[in-house]
Amino acid sequence: MATLDKKNVRYNILSILIYIIGIILIIQLFNLQIVHGEEYLETANSRLTRENTIKAARGNILDCNGNLLAGNKIEYSLKIYKSKIEEENLNATILNTIRILQNNNDTYKDEFPISINPIQYTYQKQENIVKWLNDNQLEETTSAEQALKCFIEKYKLEEYPLEDARKIISIRYGIEKSGYTSMRGYEISSSISETSVAQFEEMNNSFPGIAIDYKPIRKYYYGNLASHVLGYVGKIDSDEYKKNDGYTLDDYIGKTGIELVCEKYLKGVDGIKQTDMSIDGTTTGEYITKEAIEGCDVVLTIDAKVQQAAEQALKTNIEKINNGELGEVRKVDTGSAVVLNVKTGEVIAMVSYPDFEPQLFVQGISNEKWNEYTEKGKSALLNRTIQSAYAPGSIFKMVGAIAALENNKITKDERINCAGIYPKGYNPRCWIYATTGGGHGYLNVSQAIQKSCNCFFYEVGTRIGIETLEKYATYFGLGQKTNIELPGEISGTLAGKTLYDKLGKTWYYGNTLSAVIGQAENNFTPLQIARYIAMLTNGGKQVDVSIIKDIVNNDGTSVDKEEVKQYINSKLGLQEDKLQDLNIQRENLQTVLEGMQSVTEEGGTAYSTFRNFNIQVGGKTGSAEAGGDKTNAWFAGFAPYEAPEIAVIVFVENGSHGYYTAEVAKEIMEAYFGLNDEIEEDKSITPYV
Repeated sequence: MATLDKKNVRYNILSILIYIIGIILIIQLFNLQIVHGEEYLETANSRLTRENTIKAARGNILDCNGNLLAGNKIEYSLKIYKSKIEEENLNATILNTIRILQNNNDTYKDEFPISINPIQYTYQKQENIVKWLNDNQLEETTSAEQALKCFIEKYKLEEYPLEDARKIISIRYGIEKSGYTSMRGYEISSSISETSVAQFEEMNNSFPGIAIDYKPIRKYYYGNLASHVLGYVGKIDSDEYKKNDGYTLDDYIGKTGIELVCEKYLKGVDGIKQTDMSIDGTTTGEYITKEAIEGCDVVLTIDAKVQQAAEQALKTNIEKINNGELGEVRKVDTGSAVVLNVKTGEVIAMVSYPDFEPQLFVQGISNEKWNEYTEKGKSALLNRTIQSAYAPGSIFKMVGAIAALENNKITKDERINCAGIYPKGYNPRCWIYATTGGGHGYLNVSQAIQKSCNCFFYEVGTRIGIETLEKYATYFGLGQKTNIELPGEISGTLAGKTLYDKLGKTWYYGNTLSAVIGQAENNFTPLQIARYIAMLTNGGKQVDVSIIKDIVNNDGTSVDKEEVKQYINSKLGLQEDKLQDLNIQRENLQTVLEGMQSVTEEGGTAYSTFRNFNIQVGGKTGSAEAGGDKTNAWFAGFAPYEAPEIAVIVFVENGSHGYYTAEVAKEIMEAYFGLNDEIEEDKSITPYV
């Protein structure tokens, strides 16, 4: 009995506790919903929040001296978010917004296809008008005036003057087609002025639902300068979006050049901003919950001053050839130039003509400009220094000279007779025969380089054979990628048995005679030629070509160079094949360099260009047959002669004579060494604003 009483007591206590808790909950609910309901509702309404992405600034691209080649500018966009306001207030807000934009010369989206004064459709084709009418549930016979009236009634704009009503329709129509919510806004304008920004922020309470977003936009500060090196950015496409994590469909991504190759480092990490707003869309507060992190800076080996001088010199030279100012008139559209540090392999300047303006691609290039840039035969988007290969002609002759000297097939003093016609093989002629009906006479190897004597080098080819010629050409990096950190580099082709074996063809003696003077299937990029000339001047040592000097983190530290190298090699699919050093004798190199020096001195093919130059220069001109009546022009040089610092390569497609291009090299050297008052006064390059 006692046990039963204890159970009843416990049951009663538990029941009382349950009743007490229930009463407390009822009181609390009453307090929340009845006593303080309006207060809490007002608070809740004032604490609606939306989350916006803070776009991270893209890392800068700088030249070797710290000049900002590609950076960012802040662009402000204007959006409207859905809010709980009457339609009348929405229309008034839109109209007042447009008035501010127009007063400050800012544009706004307007995709409504009916204009006023006079009232007419903006579509040119009737089928487009019919499609639009069908999409908007209007009869196909509806006139522009009738359609406009329908939208005025739909958006309740009868009380507005026609001009104001049309302005409001432009935004209301855009909202209707694109949709918007309290969290996802409709962009009224993608770019507004700072004056408009200040006015909207100052009068925030008068513009419910209106908000300003800011984002960094890529800015190329020197117009077209080094456009093929820098590349450009553009809106990410669907394929790129699928292949790259961490992007949205609103993001921009590197498309070509350094912008593409260094995308991983240049892209920053987006942040997050939360905006508090009232139920009518008025902003009550903003705060950042995650800071945006700017991308890494990429420092190039390019010197912007030398680059600018090289671009201008090449352009002027091409214009002169076209106008016949240097001799015969030639139709010339394209060319390229490279300046290479002969000791480090760093690219000081890289020019491809014609060039393009990277800024035009940021917001979307026009069809007209795209067609201009992609015109067949003269595409401005092609980087001809690494993406096109050309027969080298006579600038290849130093390879044969080195091969013959190294293998004791000739000596530096041996003199070989040029009678104008070579008496072996298919009896090829020296170039001078067409002019004089004779030859150069007896020449040693240095003189043969100076005179660019074909017959001398036909004999060189006969003595060394194609295998030896191939061996040394391969060692000098010809017909192989340089592995520069840029996309799209091609290998070119090296004429010889290796190539013919791959093609299933038979190599003949006559092919060797063509190959040794830089013809046959020999086709090399200007950058390969620059590396080859650099090796001739640096003791015959291999050169690792590079265009990226450093990648710098936000904290000022450098990204590990080996990490960068591995990443870029993987991205571009590069393979490093180090060749065994041939240990070319310095005496033999010197013999060849003396021949190149004589090219720029009295009696040489480039003497007229360099006769009054303050620095001794070594060089070689080349005129390479390119099919039909087309002859490409080369100049390959280095300076100073006694202690070489730079190799300079100039190429003009269909430029006819190699000495035509020598003046480009001279102007580049003037810029690099600062040799005249005009260059000295123009030490600072001026960015485009």
